[in-house]
Amino acid sequence: MSCNYADGLSPYEHKGVLGVPEKFDSIEKFEEKCKLLANLLKESKHVVVHTGAGISTSAGIPDFRGPNGVWTLEKKGKKPSINISFADAIPTKTHMILKKLVECNKVQYIVSQNIDGLHLKSGLSRKYLAELHGNMFVEECNLCKRQFVRSSPVETVGKKCSGVPCASGLTGRRPCRGRLYDGVLDWEHSLPENDLLMAEWHSSIADLSICLGTTLQIVPSGNLPLETVKYGGKLVICNLQPTKHDNKADLVINYYVDEVLEKVMNILALDIPGYSEADNYIKQAENKLIDWTISKKDVLSMEKVYKAKCKGVKKLRVLLKSKREDVTSNENDIVKDKIIKLEIKNEIKTEV
Repeated sequence: MSCNYADGLSPYEHKGVLGVPEKFDSIEKFEEKCKLLANLLKESKHVVVHTGAGISTSAGIPDFRGPNGVWTLEKKGKKPSINISFADAIPTKTHMILKKLVECNKVQYIVSQNIDGLHLKSGLSRKYLAELHGNMFVEECNLCKRQFVRSSPVETVGKKCSGVPCASGLTGRRPCRGRLYDGVLDWEHSLPENDLLMAEWHSSIADLSICLGTTLQIVPSGNLPLETVKYGGKLVICNLQPTKHDNKADLVINYYVDEVLEKVMNILALDIPGYSEADNYIKQAENKLIDWTISKKDVLSMEKVYKAKCKGVKKLRVLLKSKREDVTSNENDIVKDKIIKLEIKNEIKTEV
Protein backbone atom coordinates (compact mmCIF):
# COMPACT_ATOMS: atom_id res chain seq x y z
CA MET A 1 0.00 0.00 0.00
CA SER A 2 1.26 3.49 -0.83
CA CYS A 3 0.82 4.72 2.75
CA ASN A 4 2.93 1.78 3.99
CA TYR A 5 5.56 2.71 1.42
CA ALA A 6 5.45 6.32 2.63
CA ASP A 7 5.77 5.16 6.25
CA GLY A 8 8.91 3.21 5.33
CA LEU A 9 10.74 6.29 4.06
CA SER A 10 13.07 8.34 6.23
CA PRO A 11 11.61 11.46 7.90
CA TYR A 12 11.71 14.36 5.45
CA GLU A 13 10.26 17.84 5.78
CA HIS A 14 10.36 19.13 2.21
CA LYS A 15 7.61 17.09 0.54
CA GLY A 16 6.46 19.88 -1.72
CA VAL A 17 3.21 21.82 -1.90
CA LEU A 18 0.37 19.69 -0.52
CA GLY A 19 -3.40 19.68 -0.90
CA VAL A 20 -3.79 22.23 -3.70
CA PRO A 21 -7.45 22.17 -4.86
CA GLU A 22 -8.21 20.28 -8.06
CA LYS A 23 -9.66 22.06 -11.07
CA PHE A 24 -11.51 20.78 -14.12
CA ASP A 25 -11.82 22.01 -17.68
CA SER A 26 -15.35 22.41 -19.04
CA ILE A 27 -16.60 19.61 -21.29
CA GLU A 28 -16.14 21.87 -24.32
CA LYS A 29 -12.54 22.66 -23.40
CA PHE A 30 -11.87 19.02 -22.52
CA GLU A 31 -12.99 17.84 -25.97
CA GLU A 32 -11.11 20.60 -27.77
CA LYS A 33 -7.89 19.87 -25.88
CA CYS A 34 -8.18 16.13 -26.51
CA LYS A 35 -8.35 16.86 -30.25
CA LEU A 36 -5.24 19.02 -29.96
CA LEU A 37 -3.40 16.27 -28.07
CA ALA A 38 -4.43 13.67 -30.65
CA ASN A 39 -3.11 15.91 -33.44
CA LEU A 40 0.18 16.39 -31.60
CA LEU A 41 0.54 12.62 -31.30
CA LYS A 42 -0.11 12.25 -35.02
CA GLU A 43 2.42 14.91 -35.98
CA SER A 44 5.23 14.03 -33.56
CA LYS A 45 8.07 11.65 -34.37
CA HIS A 46 9.51 11.03 -30.89
CA VAL A 47 7.08 11.15 -27.98
CA VAL A 48 8.02 10.70 -24.32
CA VAL A 49 5.38 10.27 -21.60
CA HIS A 50 6.20 11.19 -17.98
CA THR A 51 3.93 9.41 -15.48
CA GLY A 52 3.21 10.21 -11.84
CA ALA A 53 1.03 8.92 -9.01
CA GLY A 54 -2.10 10.47 -10.55
CA ILE A 55 -2.33 7.74 -13.19
CA SER A 56 -2.75 5.06 -10.49
CA THR A 57 -5.47 6.63 -8.34
CA SER A 58 -8.24 4.95 -10.35
CA ALA A 59 -6.61 1.62 -9.40
CA GLY A 60 -7.22 2.47 -5.73
CA ILE A 61 -3.68 3.65 -4.98
CA PRO A 62 -3.71 7.15 -3.42
CA ASP A 63 -1.47 9.88 -4.75
CA PHE A 64 0.76 11.87 -2.43
CA ARG A 65 0.04 15.60 -2.78
CA GLY A 66 -3.59 15.73 -3.92
CA PRO A 67 -6.44 16.87 -1.64
CA ASN A 68 -6.68 13.29 -0.31
CA GLY A 69 -3.05 12.35 -0.91
CA VAL A 70 -0.95 10.35 1.52
CA TRP A 71 1.24 13.26 2.58
CA THR A 72 -1.61 15.77 2.53
CA LEU A 73 -3.55 13.62 5.00
CA GLU A 74 -0.40 12.78 6.97
CA LYS A 75 0.01 16.49 7.68
CA LYS A 76 -3.48 16.41 9.22
CA GLY A 77 -2.73 13.24 11.19
CA LYS A 78 -4.96 11.10 8.94
CA LYS A 79 -4.64 8.08 6.63
CA PRO A 80 -6.29 7.50 3.23
CA SER A 81 -9.68 5.78 3.47
CA ILE A 82 -9.07 3.83 0.25
CA ASN A 83 -5.69 2.15 -0.09
CA ILE A 84 -5.45 -1.08 -2.08
CA SER A 85 -2.34 -3.24 -1.70
CA PHE A 86 0.31 -3.08 -4.41
CA ALA A 87 -0.09 -6.84 -4.85
CA ASP A 88 -3.83 -6.59 -5.56
CA ALA A 89 -3.82 -3.46 -7.72
CA ILE A 90 -4.30 -3.92 -11.46
CA PRO A 91 -3.29 -1.52 -14.25
CA THR A 92 -5.63 1.37 -15.04
CA LYS A 93 -7.01 2.32 -18.42
CA THR A 94 -4.12 4.79 -18.70
CA HIS A 95 -1.50 2.07 -18.17
CA MET A 96 -3.06 -0.12 -20.85
CA ILE A 97 -3.44 2.77 -23.31
CA LEU A 98 0.22 3.73 -22.87
CA LYS A 99 1.28 0.16 -23.61
CA LYS A 100 -0.85 0.24 -26.77
CA LEU A 101 0.58 3.59 -27.88
CA VAL A 102 4.09 2.19 -27.48
CA GLU A 103 3.17 -0.88 -29.52
CA CYS A 104 1.67 1.37 -32.24
CA ASN A 105 4.85 3.48 -32.29
CA LYS A 106 2.91 6.57 -31.23
CA VAL A 107 4.95 6.77 -28.01
CA GLN A 108 8.68 6.01 -27.99
CA TYR A 109 9.47 6.04 -24.26
CA ILE A 110 7.86 6.27 -20.82
CA VAL A 111 9.54 7.88 -17.82
CA SER A 112 7.84 6.90 -14.55
CA GLN A 113 8.17 8.23 -11.01
CA ASN A 114 5.87 5.46 -9.75
CA ILE A 115 6.97 2.53 -7.60
CA ASP A 116 3.64 0.66 -7.72
CA GLY A 117 4.59 -1.88 -10.42
CA LEU A 118 1.53 -1.20 -12.60
CA HIS A 119 3.60 -0.58 -15.73
CA LEU A 120 5.12 -4.06 -15.21
CA LYS A 121 1.67 -5.57 -14.74
CA SER A 122 0.47 -3.95 -17.97
CA GLY A 123 3.18 -5.84 -19.87
CA LEU A 124 5.16 -2.76 -20.93
CA SER A 125 8.66 -3.83 -21.98
CA ARG A 126 11.68 -2.59 -20.03
CA LYS A 127 13.09 -1.37 -23.35
CA TYR A 128 10.57 1.48 -23.29
CA LEU A 129 10.53 2.31 -19.57
CA ALA A 130 12.68 4.26 -17.12
CA GLU A 131 11.76 3.85 -13.43
CA LEU A 132 13.38 6.79 -11.70
CA HIS A 133 12.30 6.10 -8.11
CA GLY A 134 12.48 2.31 -8.16
CA ASN A 135 9.83 -0.40 -8.06
CA MET A 136 8.20 -2.35 -5.23
CA PHE A 137 8.48 -5.52 -7.33
CA VAL A 138 12.16 -5.24 -8.33
CA GLU A 139 15.38 -6.13 -6.51
CA GLU A 140 18.92 -5.15 -7.51
CA CYS A 141 22.27 -6.84 -6.89
CA ASN A 142 24.72 -4.71 -4.93
CA LEU A 143 27.68 -5.96 -7.01
CA CYS A 144 26.68 -6.62 -10.63
CA LYS A 145 23.72 -4.18 -10.49
CA ARG A 146 21.42 -6.55 -12.35
CA GLN A 147 17.72 -6.21 -11.55
CA PHE A 148 15.16 -8.98 -11.14
CA VAL A 149 11.36 -8.93 -10.95
CA ARG A 150 9.71 -10.33 -7.82
CA SER A 151 6.32 -12.04 -7.68
CA SER A 152 5.46 -10.11 -4.51
CA PRO A 153 6.26 -6.62 -3.18
CA VAL A 154 9.56 -6.08 -1.39
CA GLU A 155 9.28 -6.01 2.39
CA THR A 156 11.54 -2.98 2.80
CA VAL A 157 12.19 0.35 1.08
CA GLY A 158 15.35 2.44 0.94
CA LYS A 159 17.71 -0.05 -0.75
CA LYS A 160 17.94 -2.51 2.15
CA CYS A 161 19.45 -6.00 1.82
CA SER A 162 17.07 -8.95 1.61
CA GLY A 163 19.89 -11.47 2.08
CA VAL A 164 18.92 -13.31 -1.12
CA PRO A 165 21.91 -14.24 -3.34
CA CYS A 166 22.10 -12.64 -6.79
CA ALA A 167 20.53 -14.81 -9.49
CA SER A 168 22.75 -13.64 -12.35
CA GLY A 169 24.24 -17.13 -12.70
CA LEU A 170 20.80 -18.42 -13.72
CA THR A 171 20.72 -16.04 -16.70
CA GLY A 172 23.71 -17.68 -18.39
CA ARG A 173 26.15 -15.11 -17.07
CA ARG A 174 29.05 -15.60 -14.71
CA PRO A 175 27.76 -16.23 -11.16
CA CYS A 176 27.87 -13.20 -8.89
CA ARG A 177 28.57 -13.21 -5.15
CA GLY A 178 26.37 -10.20 -4.53
CA ARG A 179 23.17 -9.93 -2.54
CA LEU A 180 19.82 -8.51 -3.61
CA TYR A 181 18.53 -5.21 -2.23
CA ASP A 182 15.11 -3.64 -2.63
CA GLY A 183 15.10 -1.18 -5.52
CA VAL A 184 12.98 1.54 -3.94
CA LEU A 185 14.72 4.87 -3.36
CA ASP A 186 14.62 6.81 -0.11
CA TRP A 187 14.70 10.62 -0.12
CA GLU A 188 18.48 11.05 -0.24
CA HIS A 189 19.33 8.28 -2.72
CA SER A 190 20.70 9.07 -6.16
CA LEU A 191 18.49 8.09 -9.06
CA PRO A 192 19.47 4.88 -10.91
CA GLU A 193 22.10 5.89 -13.44
CA ASN A 194 20.90 4.14 -16.58
CA ASP A 195 17.25 4.97 -15.95
CA LEU A 196 18.14 8.64 -15.53
CA LEU A 197 20.40 8.70 -18.59
CA MET A 198 17.77 7.07 -20.80
CA ALA A 199 15.10 9.42 -19.45
CA GLU A 200 17.24 12.50 -20.07
CA TRP A 201 18.35 11.45 -23.55
CA HIS A 202 14.85 10.53 -24.71
CA SER A 203 13.45 13.76 -23.24
CA SER A 204 16.12 15.80 -25.03
CA ILE A 205 15.50 14.37 -28.50
CA ALA A 206 11.71 14.25 -28.11
CA ASP A 207 9.60 16.63 -30.16
CA LEU A 208 6.75 16.05 -27.69
CA SER A 209 6.72 15.34 -23.95
CA ILE A 210 3.43 14.50 -22.23
CA CYS A 211 3.15 14.67 -18.43
CA LEU A 212 0.36 12.61 -16.86
CA GLY A 213 -0.75 12.71 -13.24
CA THR A 214 2.23 14.54 -11.76
CA THR A 215 2.75 17.98 -10.23
CA LEU A 216 6.42 17.77 -11.30
CA GLN A 217 7.64 18.91 -7.88
CA ILE A 218 10.33 16.28 -7.26
CA VAL A 219 13.67 16.96 -8.96
CA PRO A 220 15.38 15.93 -11.11
CA SER A 221 12.41 13.86 -12.34
CA GLY A 222 10.08 16.85 -12.54
CA ASN A 223 12.49 18.89 -14.64
CA LEU A 224 13.11 16.26 -17.33
CA PRO A 225 10.17 17.41 -19.50
CA LEU A 226 11.90 20.79 -19.76
CA GLU A 227 14.70 19.10 -21.73
CA THR A 228 12.17 18.68 -24.53
CA VAL A 229 11.31 22.38 -24.40
CA LYS A 230 14.99 23.41 -24.31
CA TYR A 231 15.66 21.52 -27.52
CA GLY A 232 12.67 22.96 -29.37
CA GLY A 233 9.97 20.37 -28.62
CA LYS A 234 6.44 20.76 -27.27
CA LEU A 235 5.15 20.08 -23.76
CA VAL A 236 1.69 18.86 -22.74
CA ILE A 237 0.63 18.57 -19.09
CA CYS A 238 -2.45 16.65 -17.95
CA ASN A 239 -3.11 16.94 -14.22
CA LEU A 240 -5.94 17.89 -11.88
CA GLN A 241 -3.73 20.28 -9.91
CA PRO A 242 -1.53 23.11 -11.19
CA THR A 243 2.10 22.11 -11.79
CA LYS A 244 5.24 24.19 -11.51
CA HIS A 245 5.78 23.98 -15.27
CA ASP A 246 2.28 24.92 -16.50
CA ASN A 247 3.60 28.26 -17.77
CA LYS A 248 6.11 26.46 -20.00
CA ALA A 249 3.58 24.04 -21.50
CA ASP A 250 2.05 24.32 -24.97
CA LEU A 251 -1.12 22.62 -23.71
CA VAL A 252 -2.47 22.11 -20.17
CA ILE A 253 -5.40 19.73 -19.61
CA ASN A 254 -7.18 19.70 -16.26
CA TYR A 255 -9.19 16.49 -16.35
CA TYR A 256 -9.08 12.83 -15.37
CA VAL A 257 -6.17 11.15 -17.18
CA ASP A 258 -8.14 7.97 -17.95
CA GLU A 259 -10.87 9.97 -19.68
CA VAL A 260 -8.41 12.16 -21.58
CA LEU A 261 -6.53 9.20 -23.02
CA GLU A 262 -9.73 7.28 -23.77
CA LYS A 263 -10.98 10.25 -25.78
CA VAL A 264 -7.65 10.55 -27.59
CA MET A 265 -7.72 6.85 -28.48
CA ASN A 266 -11.22 7.27 -29.94
CA ILE A 267 -10.00 10.18 -32.06
CA LEU A 268 -7.03 8.12 -33.25
CA ALA A 269 -9.36 5.16 -33.94
CA LEU A 270 -7.26 2.86 -31.76
CA ASP A 271 -8.64 0.05 -29.59
CA ILE A 272 -7.99 0.10 -25.86
CA PRO A 273 -6.61 -3.27 -24.70
CA GLY A 274 -7.85 -4.88 -21.52
CA TYR A 275 -5.57 -6.08 -18.76
CA SER A 276 -4.20 -9.58 -19.37
CA GLU A 277 -2.61 -11.57 -16.57
CA ALA A 278 -0.57 -13.45 -19.19
CA ASP A 279 1.34 -10.23 -20.01
CA ASN A 280 1.96 -9.40 -16.34
CA TYR A 281 5.72 -9.65 -15.67
CA ILE A 282 5.09 -9.90 -11.93
CA LYS A 283 2.80 -12.89 -12.46
CA GLN A 284 5.37 -14.45 -14.81
CA ALA A 285 8.00 -14.12 -12.07
CA GLU A 286 6.15 -16.82 -10.10
CA ASN A 287 7.42 -19.42 -12.58
CA LYS A 288 10.57 -18.01 -14.17
CA LEU A 289 13.39 -15.54 -13.64
CA ILE A 290 12.66 -12.11 -15.14
CA ASP A 291 15.76 -9.97 -15.71
CA TRP A 292 14.67 -6.31 -15.48
CA THR A 293 18.08 -4.74 -16.17
CA ILE A 294 18.26 -2.02 -18.81
CA SER A 295 20.24 -3.39 -21.74
CA LYS A 296 23.74 -1.92 -22.10
CA LYS A 297 23.22 -2.15 -25.86
CA ASP A 298 20.13 0.07 -25.59
CA VAL A 299 22.03 2.60 -23.48
CA LEU A 300 24.93 2.85 -25.96
CA SER A 301 22.55 3.05 -28.91
CA MET A 302 20.53 5.84 -27.30
CA GLU A 303 23.68 7.75 -26.39
CA LYS A 304 24.70 7.82 -30.06
CA VAL A 305 21.28 9.11 -31.11
CA TYR A 306 21.37 11.79 -28.40
CA LYS A 307 24.84 13.02 -29.38
CA ALA A 308 23.95 13.06 -33.08
CA LYS A 309 20.71 14.99 -32.65
CA CYS A 310 21.78 17.41 -29.93
CA LYS A 311 25.21 18.31 -31.34
CA GLY A 312 25.86 22.04 -31.15
CA VAL A 313 22.86 22.86 -28.99
CA LYS A 314 25.00 23.43 -25.88
CA LYS A 315 26.72 26.26 -27.70
CA LEU A 316 23.37 27.80 -28.56
CA ARG A 317 22.29 27.63 -24.91
CA VAL A 318 25.39 29.67 -23.98
CA LEU A 319 24.40 32.18 -26.65
CA LEU A 320 20.92 32.42 -25.14
CA LYS A 321 22.38 33.04 -21.68
CA SER A 322 24.74 35.76 -22.92
CA LYS A 323 21.98 37.52 -24.84
CA ARG A 324 19.67 37.46 -21.83
CA GLU A 325 22.34 39.04 -19.64
CA ASP A 326 22.24 42.12 -21.87
CA VAL A 327 18.49 42.55 -21.40
CA THR A 328 17.17 44.82 -18.64
CA SER A 329 13.88 44.38 -16.81
CA ASN A 330 11.61 47.06 -18.30
CA GLU A 331 8.53 46.06 -20.34
CA ASN A 332 10.10 46.64 -23.76
CA ASP A 333 13.10 44.53 -22.85
CA ILE A 334 10.87 41.69 -21.62
CA VAL A 335 9.37 41.58 -25.12
CA LYS A 336 12.92 41.55 -26.57
CA ASP A 337 13.79 38.68 -24.23
CA LYS A 338 10.87 36.63 -25.55
CA ILE A 339 11.93 37.33 -29.15
CA ILE A 340 15.48 36.21 -28.34
CA LYS A 341 14.15 32.97 -26.82
CA LEU A 342 12.14 32.32 -29.99
CA GLU A 343 15.17 33.03 -32.17
CA ILE A 344 17.33 30.60 -30.21
CA LYS A 345 14.56 27.97 -30.23
CA ASN A 346 14.39 28.23 -34.03
CA GLU A 347 18.19 28.00 -34.25
CA ILE A 348 18.09 24.85 -32.14
CA LYS A 349 15.44 23.29 -34.39
CA THR A 350 17.56 24.07 -37.45
CA GLU A 351 20.70 22.66 -35.83
CA VAL A 352 18.95 19.44 -34.75
